[in-house]
Amino acid sequence: MDDCLLLDAGSGGRASQRLVAQCFLRHFANPLLERLDDAALLEDLRGPLAMSTDSYTVTPLFFPGGSIGSLAVHGTVNDVAMLGARPRYLSCAFILEEGLSLATLERVAADMAQAARAAGVRIVTGDTKVVPRGACDKIFINTTGIGEVFTAPAPSGHNARPGDAVLISGALGDHGLTIMGSRENLSFLTDVASDSAPLNRMIAEVIAAAGQVHVLRDPTRGGLATTLNEIAEQSGVSIDIEEERIPVHEAVKNGCSFLGLDPLYLANEGKCICILPEARAEAALAAMRASPHGAEAARIGTVGNGKPGRVSLRTRIGGQRLLGMLEGAQLPRIC
Repeated sequence: MDDCLLLDAGSGGRASQRLVAQCFLRHFANPLLERLDDAALLEDLRGPLAMSTDSYTVTPLFFPGGSIGSLAVHGTVNDVAMLGARPRYLSCAFILEEGLSLATLERVAADMAQAARAAGVRIVTGDTKVVPRGACDKIFINTTGIGEVFTAPAPSGHNARPGDAVLISGALGDHGLTIMGSRENLSFLTDVASDSAPLNRMIAEVIAAAGQVHVLRDPTRGGLATTLNEIAEQSGVSIDIEEERIPVHEAVKNGCSFLGLDPLYLANEGKCICILPEARAEAALAAMRASPHGAEAARIGTVGNGKPGRVSLRTRIGGQRLLGMLEGAQLPRIC
């Protein structure tokens, strides 16, 4: 193969076959994908099923703690898991810019393969398009995931109830601040790394331990504050959280202070919000803390029966602050 992608690599002809065989099949190898049919034949799924799709345009492509490749797997795996499902299969589609280094594409594919193995999912079908220089920025990836729902009723943003406990599985803001630091070469953020991780196994353990979970959500774009607002609106409840209880790494606090950012609105790619009956909170926390992805899990608040859609924060000095939805974009193309 040449050192860089040419347009004919997306033509569907011999060059396309070489790219698929020498890059994607080599990294994603499994019997379902290797059939190279127009669709993957999935004979072992049992309903109900959860399905999610997402597109990834993050820049830079590689950052401390991950890459666009690992992120494209983790993000979709986590979205499927938030419905109380075990992710099983992924599709992936690549939009590639003419002239892209094949070494870069190989590295992205290797990261995707490693992330899929860690999450216990298979990439079983996909597509590749190559567009002229300038028509996209190096690599865009779409992944779609499908999994088997194993709990009933399935968690939903509509299911929060007054009196429920609000848990977070770990410290906030690492991913958003990492992307900013990498993009702008901010030397004072060298101690910050993305939290990008697959949460599906931890989520299964939480549901098994707690027995009943009302809401699971991953606070990605818009962060914790925006996601809690979405849940409060969907469920018609208020949510009260306590600043003192919210875990944020010291390096993130310092970086946000310097840059004028609020970690409650920064993106996360390896954290989940869990809302469930008060009586089940300690069991869920113990299950989170037993996972390497939930060691810093904390109870941060309670669902109330105040004004529907309102999210309020009790500050460290005892005051009250209303948390609204994120307005505008703190940082575009973070995932």
